[in-house]
Amino acid sequence: MVLSASCAIGRRILFSNPVYLCFQGHYRNRYEDSVHCQCHEPKRTFISFPKQSRTREYCGRQLVGFTMDQMFAVVSDVDNYYKFLPWCKKSIVLQRNPGHLKADLLVGFPPINESYTSNVTLINPHLVKAECTDGRLFNHLLTLWRFSPGLKREQQSCVVDFQITFEFKSAFHSHLSNLFFDQVARQMEGAFIKEVGKRYGPATMQPRNLLINSQSSQSQLKS
Repeated sequence: MVLSASCAIGRRILFSNPVYLCFQGHYRNRYEDSVHCQCHEPKRTFISFPKQSRTREYCGRQLVGFTMDQMFAVVSDVDNYYKFLPWCKKSIVLQRNPGHLKADLLVGFPPINESYTSNVTLINPHLVKAECTDGRLFNHLLTLWRFSPGLKREQQSCVVDFQITFEFKSAFHSHLSNLFFDQVARQMEGAFIKEVGKRYGPATMQPRNLLINSQSSQSQLKS
């Protein structure tokens, strides 16, 4: 029953909205003493849960055809997350101060339907950092966006670094995340880019994955 339920949940989430699957980030397991990639590890059975730390991390790095200001404006618009972010059912800003805000968010996708409070740090137009401060779903959740200049020959471009680090409180949710959370993170990443395009018009270039070949990517940015 655990096997069939997990697979069914994974399929619903992976293929519910394929239009967002345009990013190729990197999904990692973070253990107590080391960080190692899951890409070539043998798959565990669905029934046995790992005993080590359940912390997970997803990293993405993209060159996009939008400015830092445009990206920052959308990512920092927490009030409207529920309108364009997959599985975000509610987003309400409770407090707002210069460089900081506190918001309540409700996440809803099978089998998860939970709310949590997030403290958001804003450094315009360079950084948006959101940390979960309470909730029944996560022991901790950190979402980090960094924006830096893109191509010298294309002013309307920037580099977007996106990272999620989290640990579910539930061993079942943690194990389930091995099946689909990297795809969820990619869809989140893609949803923000799509929203920037809706607000500011078409991108000046197709997104480029800068994690594939970091050395050649750095050469492109300098040219």
